[in-house]
Amino acid sequence: PYTREEKTSNATKGAAIGAGVGIVAGLISGDNARERRERALIGAGVGALAGGGIGYYMDVQETKLRKQLEGTGVSVTRYGDEIVLNMPGNITFATDSTELRADFLDVLDSVSIVLRKYEKTMIEITGHTDSTGAASYNQQLSERRADAVARYLRSTGIMSARIATEGLGEHYPKASNATPGGRSQNRRVELRLVPITR
Repeated sequence: PYTREEKTSNATKGAAIGAGVGIVAGLISGDNARERRERALIGAGVGALAGGGIGYYMDVQETKLRKQLEGTGVSVTRYGDEIVLNMPGNITFATDSTELRADFLDVLDSVSIVLRKYEKTMIEITGHTDSTGAASYNQQLSERRADAVARYLRSTGIMSARIATEGLGEHYPKASNATPGGRSQNRRVELRLVPITR
């Protein structure tokens, strides 16, 4: 939970520390692709955020997401002006499957409610695996899982232009792959919410 002081810091200083925080940030086709998506969205009538309004907008969105996702197993983490939703593999997909678990669809519906209301954000979806099996297979599996989440979110009415996907395979583990618990943490899908500011 954030203290009032931390919330204020997010709202006033977020732009200074936001975009570069987190090793996965910017991996989805690079910053130029992100800029192109921003321009396309602004051209489609989605307004951009500016100045101190960026931090406040993301503060409110974060609060709504935390409320919607409480008790679901999805974690909400703030990095400057960006929000990352970590969706563990044990609640999203069956082992070695790219089909979303039926009970996880309700969770994605809850995410979609917030994302549709706060449309001035881009959604970068990354799939991750553990290191079990061939790296090439894990890469493809991570791509298909990211795509599955994206397809479902689009089906709920989220504009396609807001969404980008990438499979990162086994390359960015959150924990050691030497233990079952670590491998479980590494099998995940992450949604990074990035404010549209240009």
